[in-house]
Amino acid sequence: MDLRLRPSRGGFLRPFGCGWFIREYLLGNGPEGATKINPERGAPQADINYEYKEALARATARERAERIISRIVLSGGDVTEEDAEGIYQKELKKVSRKFTHMRYHSFLMYFGVLKRLGWVEASDHTEASAIQDNYPPAPGRVYYRLMKKGVEAGAELWANPLFALYPQIGHNHLKKN
Repeated sequence: MDLRLRPSRGGFLRPFGCGWFIREYLLGNGPEGATKINPERGAPQADINYEYKEALARATARERAERIISRIVLSGGDVTEEDAEGIYQKELKKVSRKFTHMRYHSFLMYFGVLKRLGWVEASDHTEASAIQDNYPPAPGRVYYRLMKKGVEAGAELWANPLFALYPQIGHNHLKKN
């Protein structure tokens, strides 16, 4: 039996990709329940990473809750809106933020690729970081916004920005069918 595993738009174990999320977030769309931001002002990398991980946790909990509810309904049970919300909240508490992959350093490396591509840039807005309350020499929080080049880049490029940065090696890694 030949079983082909192909990830959907988010890849393995993720309901959506990081690139797609960053693009939508910096556009101010508030993807997957994330906080909506002002696209001209942008957001700091730490906030984008936090919102991404929380959105992944919500999506994972939603998928788990849907499976549980489906099993209940298929076995003849009845599920009210309140029951469904309770199941979702219970599953949301169970989702480990480590389960949602990408550690902060990996996120910074990924974001660095987006900066090198010229898809994001530092906006004029900065703010003091929390550490500056106790240790003044700490750097401020830099806000990043989406550039025109990033808006115009297609979904295929956002799905794998590393291949967009190094197109000469990108095609060697793609499967030919």
